[in-house]
Parts: sequence; structure tokens; C-alpha cells
Amino acid sequence: MSLPAPDAFDHDAALTACARGDRTALRRLYEHEGRYLLGVALRIVRDRATAEDVLHDAFMNIWTRAATFDASRGAGRGWMYGIVRHRALDAVRAGSRTVSADEEAMDALQGDDAPTAPDMAEAFAVRADLGRLDDCLARLDIPKRNCVLYAYLDGCTHSEIAERVGAPLGSVKAWIRRGLASLRECLA
Repeated sequence: MSLPAPDAFDHDAALTACARGDRTALRRLYEHEGRYLLGVALRIVRDRATAEDVLHDAFMNIWTRAATFDASRGAGRGWMYGIVRHRALDAVRAGSRTVSADEEAMDALQGDDAPTAPDMAEAFAVRADLGRLDDCLARLDIPKRNCVLYAYLDGCTHSEIAERVGAPLGSVKAWIRRGLASLRECLA
């Protein structure tokens, strides 16, 4: 999957237009980012129908909250990805993930004609387009970086991350907290 050039589309301007009630701007945002955002939702909820519902709800949220977007606090693209991620995590927490995918279902999702969710490297590349995030993540030590990526890209809970990295739960929580603090400091 090739990502669009970071400067090919002005997300901030489109969000500003949405805040003014420009439905065409919302459509352009959807056309430009919809498939990538669907991949993020699908990676977290692991169910196509639920991911589509999450994406719909997220775009409704983007439309209604566009006036709250503040470019001085971050990039519009990242703001949108955050909304999708939070909606997907809310769906998982609400128990809407009732379908467990077996091998056949996973093969169908990964078929030639089905859109695929981005892998960890592709998802990381999307976020790297947002500016200095790539450099800041590279500065984190490996446990902190992996924990942050598992939490924010895969939507894993602290317990799931502890199992994946083979570390105590308290350590994982501390690594995420310290990793996020380091990222905030680096991006400031």
C-alpha cells in the first residue's frame, strides 16, 4: 500500500472548511483518508462490519467536532487518526467485538480484492508523516517504543502488552507513561 505524499493534501484546511459546514471538505477527507482509517479501525476491532461502523461514527464525530480542531496542538491528520483509534477502542470496550475470526475469515480479509489493514511498519509510516514523530519514536528505548506502538497502533490493553513483551504489568504501564512523556517533550 502506498501512502499519499504528506503535502499532497491539506488536512488542516479541510477540517477548517468542515467547521464552516462545507460538506465537500468532509467528502474530500473521506476520499483521501477513509481506506487508511478503516485499516486502523480494522486492526483494532478485528471485525470488518464493526470497523465500518467505527469509521462512520468517527467521520460523524469529525464533522461535528471540526470546530474544536486546533492546528497549534497538532496536525489535522493525526487528530483524525486519534478519533478513529478512540472510537475503535470504545467499540472493543463496549463488547461489540463478538466475532472471533477463524483462519477462513482471516484469509477472506487478506484476499486480493479485499482492502488490507496496514501492518505495523505501514501504520508507523502514516504517523511518521505527521512531522518529527518518527525521530522522537526512534529516540525511545526499545521497550518503551514497543509498548507505545502496541498500545496506540494495535489498541492493546496494558495486560495484552505485558503478555506480548513478557514483562510485568507495572513495568509496561511505566514504560508507556514515560514513553508518552518523552514523546511530548520531544515534540514540544
